[in-house]
Amino acid sequence: MDMTPKEYQDYVKQQAKKSPIVKDTILAFVIGGAICVLGQAIMNGWSSAGLGKEDAGTATSCTLVLISALLTGLNLYGKIARYGGAGTLVPITGFANAVVSPAIDFKSEGFVTGMAAKMFTVAGPVIVFGVSASVLYGIVLALIG
Repeated sequence: MDMTPKEYQDYVKQQAKKSPIVKDTILAFVIGGAICVLGQAIMNGWSSAGLGKEDAGTATSCTLVLISALLTGLNLYGKIARYGGAGTLVPITGFANAVVSPAIDFKSEGFVTGMAAKMFTVAGPVIVFGVSASVLYGIVLALIG
């Protein structure tokens, strides 16, 4: 079959499955909202356990990272992500998943050269940018006074 690029593009458009964008958007909103509600419930729990607001926030972050890492390790986070799409990219849980997932994928290559080396392939650039931006921000604040 000999096609021009335009004919091929038209053929691809004709054959492509239509994306259910409204359904996907609603699911992402519901799943992302559910993760945020869970985070708020955890924070309320830590606050009622006697932690101050700042300490409860820190404990909540640690708890959400732990839950996300466990769900990733049990292969449940991926199933939730397939259902909820972008809703699972809530920063703290999505980041924990981005660190744990490559570590699990490369564990067969060994602890150091596999898990430890590959753990930050996705999250590494985010960490580097965040640390660099923080240093730059600190320098600017120090210079301004």
